Amino acid sequence: MRIFALCLALVLQAWPAVARPLYLDAKSPVEARVQDLLSRMTLEEKIGQMTQLNYSAINSTGKEDAVDVDEKKLRAVIRNFHVGSFLNGFAVPPAQWADYYATLQRINLEESRLKIPIVYGIDHVHGTNYITGGTVFPQNLNMAATFNDSLAAAEGRITALESADLGHAWDFAPILDVGINPYWSRLYETFGEEPLVGARMGAAFIRALQDAPEIAPYRVAGTAKHFIGYSNPSSGHDRTPAQIPDQFLQEFWVPAFRAAIEAGVKTVMINSGEVNGVPVHTSRRLLVELLRDQLGFTGVAVTDWEDILKLVNHHRVAADEREATRLAVDAGIDMAMTPFTTDFCVHLKSLVREGAISPARIDESVARILRLKFDLGLFEHPYPRTNRFPRIGAADHRMAALQAARESIVLLENRGALPLSDQAQAILVIGPAAESKRNVNGGWTLGWMGRPEPEYPHSMPTVREALKRAFPHASVRSASNPSADEMRAADVIVAAMGEEPYAEGPGNIDDLSLPWQQHALLRAAADSGRPVVLVLFEGRPRIVSGISDRMAAVVFAGLPGFEGPTAVAEVLSGKVNPSGRLPFSYPRTVGHVVPFHHKPSDKSGAQYPFGSGLSYTKFEYSGLSLSAERLRPSAEITATVTVKNAGRVAGQESVLWYLTDEVGRVTRPVRRLGHYEKITLQPGQSTQVKFRIVPREALAYPDERGRKVLEPGAFTLRVGNQAARFFLDGE
Repeated sequence: MRIFALCLALVLQAWPAVARPLYLDAKSPVEARVQDLLSRMTLEEKIGQMTQLNYSAINSTGKEDAVDVDEKKLRAVIRNFHVGSFLNGFAVPPAQWADYYATLQRINLEESRLKIPIVYGIDHVHGTNYITGGTVFPQNLNMAATFNDSLAAAEGRITALESADLGHAWDFAPILDVGINPYWSRLYETFGEEPLVGARMGAAFIRALQDAPEIAPYRVAGTAKHFIGYSNPSSGHDRTPAQIPDQFLQEFWVPAFRAAIEAGVKTVMINSGEVNGVPVHTSRRLLVELLRDQLGFTGVAVTDWEDILKLVNHHRVAADEREATRLAVDAGIDMAMTPFTTDFCVHLKSLVREGAISPARIDESVARILRLKFDLGLFEHPYPRTNRFPRIGAADHRMAALQAARESIVLLENRGALPLSDQAQAILVIGPAAESKRNVNGGWTLGWMGRPEPEYPHSMPTVREALKRAFPHASVRSASNPSADEMRAADVIVAAMGEEPYAEGPGNIDDLSLPWQQHALLRAAADSGRPVVLVLFEGRPRIVSGISDRMAAVVFAGLPGFEGPTAVAEVLSGKVNPSGRLPFSYPRTVGHVVPFHHKPSDKSGAQYPFGSGLSYTKFEYSGLSLSAERLRPSAEITATVTVKNAGRVAGQESVLWYLTDEVGRVTRPVRRLGHYEKITLQPGQSTQVKFRIVPREALAYPDERGRKVLEPGAFTLRVGNQAARFFLDGE
């Protein structure tokens, strides 16, 4: 730390004390500092602040295989183009990250005329997944299955604690896209298909990430991504066109972003695709009228990967990169993730010099970027800190990730096989995830598409190893291609099936069916006559309707992270009572895919509907009551229901409240989730759970411009097996 402080002191010696600029005065108001610095900057320096380069542009190899700095390359881009931001990497030890970032910042401050610190961006999307030894949480789809906002907050806080000291001041998380299309390869990065879950969990994560007091004097910025409409491409393939009516966009995509902005999120990342024929990176209607004017966002809007250039070679709405740059900046982009070249700098300078982009438009974006850097405290604390490494991967952090994994496991079917009996003396584990740590985590883990198997932590067990720990006196074996005799010799077969790691475009598929090889193995296992427990490690629902009825139990494990195998073994053994609920609709067939909040004229074909999830105990709902059966728009009512644990073991229950608007001028969904709450009950214990219904929050819907529509009429409230009807009167 002394070395870093000394370096900074030497760099700043060029500023005489009597002439110290206002923007370097930490006691001055941020806005005054922004305007002072902006007034001192050249056009080239301003454009440099709007540029973000990948780490491969300044490392020793020029490839994405080394987290280090080639000083000559770095000095050139700082000196010639004044680049203000860098991003990306893969998992390396904390000390290496600190050394890398210290070098990056030192050279930047040596070369920068105005000593503007760089801000570093990274995809810590499910814990500190790019730090060796960091805490890795379940992916977002699993987090949604917990229906426990406190776990999302714990993830945000721990991510900040483990990454802020290393210079990772800009976290490209959380994803707030609605997980409405199961073909989409990024479904596992979402909080599922109900906007309320994304809004609540996303906001909880953002507040905890950005406001963690323990990371002082540093701060971390979150990113609401990908604004907007990214997750429902018509083809199901990543970065392909989506057709989303304006009213549908307002009702289903806007809520999570609104909640993030209200939570104070500092940045947004833009949708790489197109909505209704217009690439979002060129849509002033979405990036200014919706994001800025309607939602009131004042922070930094950054492009996604190479997306200005993709306006030329992917969307083909611009003849060349210069025209694409004009379109994107005019539409509202503040920073370009170029990410390999500085061509953006050249084109934007030319556009300003020729009057195609105004200097005021440049100042608008640069002011936002400078404001972000001041808010993060980068001018006062530009260097990393190395004396708090022990909290990276700390025991209590891993315990939080384990608890999240436990609560995310969804028991979908159980024909008396679970929990496994202690009498099971021979357990055979089969399937591609039996010995694979990669498959349990999915993409964005240690690297974009995962990393080679040996790079995963030794402390993380495989599924087979975790089951061995849970059943120390049993024979627990795995077999990649078991014989019929091996399967018949087992007391129980645990089939760990699912998907290999993937991310974005490489994860595109045309068929949701579980791969035929896995189906064949499951049929052979079922033919053995032994009970088969199917455990699905997958980032999206792979169809199992052709084999699930022959399974003794079916478990959705999703992508539960480093602690996932332990959590699965605890659930199978009965040490943990499963409490996860599906945050999406699990389809029965590959062709008919409909979310739970479909319109009345449609019909769900889900094998396991939204909210599905079994327990080892039984929860009973009774006595649903309303404080009133009629209310006016300015009033509110409270719904109360009694939930009882009528079983023999303690358990957690996600209490899901659904609302149906029976008649609407815009056809209303058959139901929407109005509220959720997770409770814990001991055997025989009961409690009352309440839902406060505020009409303009719970009963209104937006029109195509986002204006709230609150229509009088009948509503039905459902929770558990209970239902009640009430009426909203007119003014």
